[in-house]
Amino acid sequence: MKAKRIIAIIAILAMALTCMTACGKDDGKYTIGICQLVTHEALDAATQGFKDAVIAGLGEENVKFIEGNGAGENDTCVTIVNNFVSKNVDLIMANATGALQAAANATTTIPILGTSVTDYGVALEIDDFSGTVGGNISGTSDLAPLNDQAQMVLDLVPTAKTVGLLYCSAEANSAYQVKIVREYLEEKGIKVEDYSFSASNDVAIVAATAAAKCDAIYIPTDNTAVSCASTIRATVAESKVPIVTGDTGSAKICGIATLSSDYYNIGKKAGEMAVQVLKGEADISEMSIQYDETPVPKYNKAICEELNITVPENYVELT
Repeated sequence: MKAKRIIAIIAILAMALTCMTACGKDDGKYTIGICQLVTHEALDAATQGFKDAVIAGLGEENVKFIEGNGAGENDTCVTIVNNFVSKNVDLIMANATGALQAAANATTTIPILGTSVTDYGVALEIDDFSGTVGGNISGTSDLAPLNDQAQMVLDLVPTAKTVGLLYCSAEANSAYQVKIVREYLEEKGIKVEDYSFSASNDVAIVAATAAAKCDAIYIPTDNTAVSCASTIRATVAESKVPIVTGDTGSAKICGIATLSSDYYNIGKKAGEMAVQVLKGEADISEMSIQYDETPVPKYNKAICEELNITVPENYVELT
């Protein structure tokens, strides 16, 4: 009789422990940690798209978001995601490469969904990347067709003989993008020069040098550059050197045109993936990286008119 009683007590304790571990949500909610590398229009839109999709899929009453912003510092992202891990959140959303790298180094068990990451193979140093990270990581990419972006420089600035590539050397995915663009332009007979900066403090002087020596400038999807787009605009405006960018945020401020992913949409896709993971409807280790399949060429009307740039009819005005 005593043995049966002991067994029953053990069973009750086991059930309680299971509930504490498997059902350990804050007030019955899923807790999601969001780490965003820096504040700017594109990343803000991706975060909003993610949250909207999660709320639509789980219900606002069933989800709690804990948000942290790295202010452009990878080390701050490390602190943020380590806090998420200590809180044992149900899922981490990492917005931009630095945030993804921090999250990947912080946990191998909590599901991680990235967004606004150009190439996961480059970001996570995966050789022969096949499109699926595996383990506890998946997400969405902001990669638009790089050759098409490079061609935009030739189409919009047909007289250009020297093109400067302006980017942050500390961002691995920026280096990847300019490599592809450089190869494409050089195949077309264009002289290409790198103008890299390691921090935002260097942007103005590097941009000024590029403007003095180049006929056009290309800026990839680069978080530091887009955060300094106003500085770039002020520095380059007097030289009247046209800039093609990899994202809409910087194009609105300093560029003539862009072919960019829709950041709200890629954030939304990541949110939909999060709902599937949290509901147990998908295995994150088997989820392929998702992309925006319909990037649209867009132009900055004011700067194009200022520089007398002729814009093809299929371009849409940035708003």
